[in-house]
Amino acid sequence: MKNSKKILLIISGGIAAYKTLDLIRSLVSQNFEVRTILTKTAEEFVTPLSISSLSKNKVYQNKFDLNEEIEMDHIALSRWADLILVAPATANILENIANGSANDFINTVILASDKKIFFAPAMNVKMWENKATQLNVSKLKSRDFIFIGPSVGELACGEYGEGRMASLDEIEITIKNHFNNNIKLKALVTAGPTREYIDPVRYISNESSGIQGYQLAKKLNDSGVQTKLILGPSEIKTDENLDITKVTTANEMFESVKECLPVDIAIFSAAVADFRTEKKNLKIKKNNSELNIKLQENVDILKFVSTHNSLRPKLVIGFAAETNNLIKFAKTKLEQKHCDWIIANDVSDKSIGFNSMKNEVSIIQKSNEIEKITKRDKSEIAAILVQKIIKKFSINENQSLN
Repeated sequence: MKNSKKILLIISGGIAAYKTLDLIRSLVSQNFEVRTILTKTAEEFVTPLSISSLSKNKVYQNKFDLNEEIEMDHIALSRWADLILVAPATANILENIANGSANDFINTVILASDKKIFFAPAMNVKMWENKATQLNVSKLKSRDFIFIGPSVGELACGEYGEGRMASLDEIEITIKNHFNNNIKLKALVTAGPTREYIDPVRYISNESSGIQGYQLAKKLNDSGVQTKLILGPSEIKTDENLDITKVTTANEMFESVKECLPVDIAIFSAAVADFRTEKKNLKIKKNNSELNIKLQENVDILKFVSTHNSLRPKLVIGFAAETNNLIKFAKTKLEQKHCDWIIANDVSDKSIGFNSMKNEVSIIQKSNEIEKITKRDKSEIAAILVQKIIKKFSINENQSLN
């Protein structure tokens, strides 16, 4: 029995094209109907016969053909699809689509489509970072096209960096999140560290990069959830289509959170400073070997929102970054903060710590259910978490989310 959802997969000419065979197999096994367009260069990596065998559908080639146009023209194909996925998306195809080219079958299908279009880029790190490519990416994002990845890792050329096609799991989950989110939801995400200034040049802070929280906000936004990200000091290159408020101190973050309420979902991944100092207007001079700093406790933002009588979100998620006794301490935080879920991660492991692009987390719910998500890219962790969040609301919007 066919799924009511139809996916048009455009395969362009990168070495990652071979991975789409497994993607097609997986989507078809879940009853999605998949049709494909193959560029001429992509045929150097995968054959129309192998794709047709897996998709159970004819493969369209990137050329105008009288017989194909009679059977299924570019207008009809663009209307047939519920979603268009370009994977792998090369620098060349990004440029053509960004500039509105209509010189081949693929570009006319894209131009004629009013459906959501996703790109899974794959290319050399320098090609991805090139200003021309980034300009094209910005153009596409401004037209509400969605990017899945690219990931950071070892590339086919032997170099290391951002440019590897997102994992098939991440691509698949992102697609399903898009289809499953049929409820209009609002979300708030906090991310990054805060800074509490001692004087104009010194401050108390922590190692949080904000990457995991940013990826969560991006995946929620890509899934159709109206999302607000409140971001502490961070070096993250942010998506221009994401609604972001940048803050510095814990108090600024607290005030921004209050302004965002009410929301359906609140995710507190920021590493907020527990204490602040009374900031000195002038730089403190070293007069002796000791410096005594008086600390004042900051507002517990997570607990404030979790215990709010009238504006409490339906789902409140906190993060626990621990160095030992991970599950024990996370459970304690869950109880003390009165939230629904705690996402626990071990920051003593530098391979999944604050500044790593990878993570490994455990989801702990009030029901005492614990689920571990093994080590993978933070973007993929985010996609999995968003899938679980949307599923919670999709099962029954009126059910308790405990």
